[in-house]
Amino acid sequence: MKFNIHQFDAQSKARAGSIETERGTINTPIFMPVGTAATVKGVHQQELHNPIKAQIILANTYHLYLRPKMDIITQAGGVHKFMNWDKPMLTDSGGYQVYSLSNMRKLNEQGATFKSHIDGSSHTFTPESVMDIQRQIGADFIMAFDECTPYPCEYKYAENSMHLTHRWLERCIKRFKETEPLYGFEQQLLPIVQGSVYEDLRKRSAEYVANTDCFANAIGGLSVGEPAEELYKMTDIVTNYLPKEKARYLMGVGTPENLLECIALGIDMFDCVLPTRNGRHGLIYTQEGIINTKNKKWENDFSALDADLDCPTSNNHSKAYVRHLIHTGELLGAQITSIHNLTFFLWLVGEARNQILKGTFIDWKNNMVKKLRTRL
Repeated sequence: MKFNIHQFDAQSKARAGSIETERGTINTPIFMPVGTAATVKGVHQQELHNPIKAQIILANTYHLYLRPKMDIITQAGGVHKFMNWDKPMLTDSGGYQVYSLSNMRKLNEQGATFKSHIDGSSHTFTPESVMDIQRQIGADFIMAFDECTPYPCEYKYAENSMHLTHRWLERCIKRFKETEPLYGFEQQLLPIVQGSVYEDLRKRSAEYVANTDCFANAIGGLSVGEPAEELYKMTDIVTNYLPKEKARYLMGVGTPENLLECIALGIDMFDCVLPTRNGRHGLIYTQEGIINTKNKKWENDFSALDADLDCPTSNNHSKAYVRHLIHTGELLGAQITSIHNLTFFLWLVGEARNQILKGTFIDWKNNMVKKLRTRL
């Protein structure tokens, strides 16, 4: 694999690049639709290709480990063949899910023991087992096992957690180097910067991660309830210390506004469940602002969801019709809004890339952010 930077923005830390993989090239900045259980909810794989134009998607180690389990994934020849997806994939290590199960798990130096949310059975993740599981899943990019700290958390807890994540990272790297891909495609391990919202911890963690010299680097433990100002501040600090020549992935972020602001801070890769989760509840994102299709004002609005978006799903269905589908609980409503939102998110990061290449990013970004935060 190779990461290329084609253009730096003169007025910010934004950059336009590309990641060359054996399953195709990813143009950055990029947004990764979340396919937690080997499916992006409500969206077929062919729709991910077109109109969404996804270049890489994300799946989750914790969920695939529990269902359908690793023997099924392995028998299928890896997650790509299992779900019939031929482009790159990234797997989250399960650290965030273990974090979200705080009342059902125990952490120690060895790893994390947790109870399944499905049947209550007990399981243990260690840095070594998580590497083995992600080898079996077969994603192109696999994440180091980490502890995601809650927000807010005390400084001492954040510091101890950061050191634990660093020790786990060393074990992940060792296991990764001891093993090989199972399905004939290269895999790369990404370490994760932690440190909560403490500036000195983020700096120390970023320096530690940078010294591991992995292919790309990730920033975790944000978008967990902290104010947007803290998200931007921590991202800005971390990107000052992560190497410029390596891709940077901000995990779990975020709103369209978050994407543009963090692109300006030097982030290349994003993922978030927001476009599909909010879409299922009738919230859609457009170039002029946010539409809640549940509101009565759209009841007799027969204009397209977003006529300016290059998406037949958005062009061929009216706000009134989608409102009707959402109100009546019809599955098609969630499907239309999910496809629309994902298409919009991929358009947004693609247009940001175009603006960086043209040297007009900052003015475009500042103007677009005002629109993106508007409730229509």
